[in-house]
Amino acid sequence: MRTGIMLGADGPADTIDEVIARAKAIEAAGFDDIWMANIFGLDAITTLGLIGRETKTIGLGTAVTPTYPRHPSAIAQQAMTTNAASNGRFTLGIGLSHQVVIEGMLGFSYDKPARHMKEYLSILAPLLRGEMVNYSGEQYRVNNLAFSIPGAGTTRLLVAALGPVMLNLAGKLADGTVTWMTGPNTLSSHIIPKISEGAESAGKPAPSVAAGFPIALTEKVDDTKAFISKSLQIYGQLPSYRAMLDKEGIDGPADLAIVGDENKLRTEIERLRSIGVTHFCGAISAPDKETYDRTFEFLASL
Repeated sequence: MRTGIMLGADGPADTIDEVIARAKAIEAAGFDDIWMANIFGLDAITTLGLIGRETKTIGLGTAVTPTYPRHPSAIAQQAMTTNAASNGRFTLGIGLSHQVVIEGMLGFSYDKPARHMKEYLSILAPLLRGEMVNYSGEQYRVNNLAFSIPGAGTTRLLVAALGPVMLNLAGKLADGTVTWMTGPNTLSSHIIPKISEGAESAGKPAPSVAAGFPIALTEKVDDTKAFISKSLQIYGQLPSYRAMLDKEGIDGPADLAIVGDENKLRTEIERLRSIGVTHFCGAISAPDKETYDRTFEFLASL
């Protein structure tokens, strides 16, 4: 299992220079990956392309970029360019986002999200492999479309998938999934079996499963959980995440978070490895710099 740091899950705070400096420090510490959320701050794909020019070995991925605001051809071209800029180290993670954003803020219909994703992947996935695409659907139509980007190779594609239909699509049409607000019981009994079935039915290898978790190494467990509960409160209210928290049988993000001493953190992370998570995405959720640094050093030691 690869170990990575997730940037931006707790909100857009850093400047581009600060993010690049953090990325260099993450690589120097020996982490396998950097994952970047795409919310209302820096564009994640663009930022990771810049990071790719300033780093050498670390994997880079979006967790995740919403699909609706960008035509699949636009996101394919941008992702392939970023993969070329990083010498093949980029993974494109995409997701539907949420109705409150897509309809309430952007004015798009969120009526048929699974249909949207099926059509989106039918165009995006072959484009990322460098293939020519002809496709005619209800929402998207393209004719004789392909990109030739030197150095892009094949760009890996993950889909944020939680429900059975979406997991099946991700298994069949992408390289795996990236999750957030999804606990170990739900991963082992629902996410991993369903996406694996989709991949197997399409004759594809076992899918990647990148799982994001808030995490903090601390003796002040109650205080830290209170901080996480407040800072990540919105995630417990969004319907798709709420459904996963309910499936796990917990109240909110603080109950999902991995918080405690080294033995606690090590045990929980090892559990994720044992159930089939391939990429651990640690979103360090610390109320102070000392806790952040201690958690960062612990994760780097893994």
